[in-house]
Amino acid sequence: MSDSPEVSRVRTIRPAVSELDATVRVPGSKSITNRALLLAALGAGPSTLRGALAADDTLAFAAGLRALGFAVDEGAGGWRVQGAAGRIPIADADVFCAEAGTAARFLLAACAAGAGRYRLDAAPQLRRRPLAQLLEALRAQGARTEPPDADRLPLTLEARGLTGGNLRLPGDTSSQFISALLMAAPLGRAPLELTVDGLVSRPYVDMTLAMMAQFGVTAERREHEHFSVAPGVYGGRDYAVEPDASTASYFFAAAAITGGRVKVLGLRRESGLQGDVRFLDVLGAMGCSVSEEPDGVVVAGPAAPAGPGTPAGLTVDMSDISDTFMTLAAVAPFASSPVTITGIANVRLKESDRIAAMESNLRRLGIKTASGPDFLRVYPGTPTGGRIDPHGDHRIAMSFAVLGLRAHGVVVEDPDCVSKTCPEFFELWAALEQGTG
Repeated sequence: MSDSPEVSRVRTIRPAVSELDATVRVPGSKSITNRALLLAALGAGPSTLRGALAADDTLAFAAGLRALGFAVDEGAGGWRVQGAAGRIPIADADVFCAEAGTAARFLLAACAAGAGRYRLDAAPQLRRRPLAQLLEALRAQGARTEPPDADRLPLTLEARGLTGGNLRLPGDTSSQFISALLMAAPLGRAPLELTVDGLVSRPYVDMTLAMMAQFGVTAERREHEHFSVAPGVYGGRDYAVEPDASTASYFFAAAAITGGRVKVLGLRRESGLQGDVRFLDVLGAMGCSVSEEPDGVVVAGPAAPAGPGTPAGLTVDMSDISDTFMTLAAVAPFASSPVTITGIANVRLKESDRIAAMESNLRRLGIKTASGPDFLRVYPGTPTGGRIDPHGDHRIAMSFAVLGLRAHGVVVEDPDCVSKTCPEFFELWAALEQGTG
């Protein structure tokens, strides 16, 4: 896929050679796959997960479940999981989470609901990401950790089951911490009453609650910020995983900056679980045409008033869809006026400091930017060629593939980092570079 001998280390993005008219099928959602894996493992009986994503993060999650004694098998018909009816089968285990943040958070809470001694570790990138608020919540429900004040991996968890009861967490708590606590809560000895003072990334918690109900446990929600979960047991089921809306955002953005047309098969704008489909609303506000067809969603780039491939600038709060802010930042240089993205303070603690990584790489290509603790502003300009350092972050690499469709000489270092969520990304992208798909 590269025109250099450094096949595994760089990937040159080729500008689109013709008006874009492409149809793409993106792989399944990482967020849904990992939630479904956990809920199926905690359920009673077998489950089959159809369309599940097979990428670094989901493979790490499946490996973590196997380390805990769950039977998880990949097959042509989907992933098959034999549930253990709310038990953690092995009481003494080593769990390696690799770079999968959902594995570190979701499996940590699930282990705390068991009875045993669990050693959790991760790759250096994930070791740097804080877990203090989740660990404090688990300790408040009866878990112990070594060291006692552990706030990140590696650590040892001594689990004696979850007591349930009342918990209150601050508003800057990661939505993954909330989801972890909610999914483990039915295994507790008493109902969990969880209050969050100002919830960030609300759509991911909405996804968690909807999937818990799909697997047979309903949580009560009051006034958006208070959650009540009674003890119960999930059920096994046959489950279809939606295409990944975050991955789809790059392909939709390609239409926005080329004035072309892209359809993503299997995605639904209204009826799905993923909040990141709201990125389509952002593109619509920039002048793109968004339509739903029986087999998927179509985006056509803006044709007027500034001309094909010239979206309108805007100011937008992306606190609920922060995984797609980088996609928008890659579109922004081609907009007719500045693009200001707000509400994204939490992305500084992701796989990289994503605001800083986007800003430094855009500036490397000659694009003027400004930033603060929770915002990024990108000014219109003509990007030059240059090498992009994704900082090991899959979303940085994929975002600059978008920009490279309009700028000559964009070279992405470490392209294999996309294997975290979409190993075949650059194979799918090659069709866009040719203008078709």
